[in-house]
Amino acid sequence: MDWHSGIIGFKQYLQLEKSLSAHSIQAYIRDVEKLKQFSIDSLNGCNPQQIKSEDIESFLAWIHQFGFSETSQARILSGIKAFYKYLLIENIVVDDPTELIEGPKWIRKIPDVLRIEEIDKILEAVDLSKDYGHRDRAILETLYACGLRVSELTDLLLSNIYFEDGFIKVIGKGNKERLVPIGMQALKQINIYKNAERNQHQISKGHEDYIFLNRFGKKLSRISIFNMVKHYVAKAGIKKEVSPHTFRHSFATHLVEGGANLRAVQEMLGHESITTTEIYTHLDIHYLRETILQFHPLNRRD
Repeated sequence: MDWHSGIIGFKQYLQLEKSLSAHSIQAYIRDVEKLKQFSIDSLNGCNPQQIKSEDIESFLAWIHQFGFSETSQARILSGIKAFYKYLLIENIVVDDPTELIEGPKWIRKIPDVLRIEEIDKILEAVDLSKDYGHRDRAILETLYACGLRVSELTDLLLSNIYFEDGFIKVIGKGNKERLVPIGMQALKQINIYKNAERNQHQISKGHEDYIFLNRFGKKLSRISIFNMVKHYVAKAGIKKEVSPHTFRHSFATHLVEGGANLRAVQEMLGHESITTTEIYTHLDIHYLRETILQFHPLNRRD
């Protein structure tokens, strides 16, 4: 089997068996393309079945020379491991050359988190008297109330908002569905937007069920949400580096700080592994340490 047919088969596997998004599939394919290029440059063009463990180690050293960070190296190795898992499933290879290979050790960066009063400032920065003010307020409320990824927010459907029950149905990574509670304040803002601003604009065909629309009557793009968040953060006078994902981190952190069960937080965030969710326990510890350093009387003495 050559690289071309292997990559095509791997792509179909990711689409049909793993149901990954187009963005995720492209990332995996880029990882395998790097290994393919390494085999051409350094291994006389050997095919995927001929790759050995020592070749994978040399490959990791090769990408390190190109300045990839430890985080990027670990992610690339993860993509290569997924490729060889596919080859094993299809009986194309007998042994997995990546099985005993460990990626570079890296420390998961603790993300920035907004304090509750900072979130309040951002919400208050929205001028509800202006066009799309209620839409923007509803978006910010929903990001924080539900901890959504930005793509989950842009894809949110009217038909998936259960106003009476206080839940929304979210389509997450891999087209996996989950139910997430939504607070009354966020629902209130969505209702105001839906019944006032949204009904005043012509909606483009095929976009009727998307809740959050732009001035052309089409669903909002990811970059629109990023720019909107940046605008209100600046207006609120907050100096932190804030993105839509910061609201997700803040949602999870505040739940953990409040004593929420980690498994429940995992479900609401749509994390496949509890390990991903556990970062918020570290955030909680970090928050507690900073609180003690700032407010404990012994630490405030001259």
